[in-house]
Amino acid sequence: MLRYTLMRLGIFVGCLVVVWGLVHTGVFPRGLGESNGMWIILLSLLISAPISFVALRKERDRASEQIVDRVERAKANLEANRSQEDGADDAARAQSRTS
Repeated sequence: MLRYTLMRLGIFVGCLVVVWGLVHTGVFPRGLGESNGMWIILLSLLISAPISFVALRKERDRASEQIVDRVERAKANLEANRSQEDGADDAARAQSRTS
């Protein structure tokens, strides 16, 4: 998961550097007034999103498999705890009925 996040961040930073260079050379228009920084960031996000979607497909699938595995383990642990508690409750009830 960390690897995917770092790769995605790297693609964004790469796009940010390229867009910054293109804006400052005049290829892309500058933002209005003081909005130039925000314009560069938004444009970088817009460009990096589809690149990340295509380039990181395999890494995203691996990360999602890790998340699914973690969720399944958490569900199994929760169910095991519930069944332990139910067993303890049933034993306590049975003991109180016989007393």
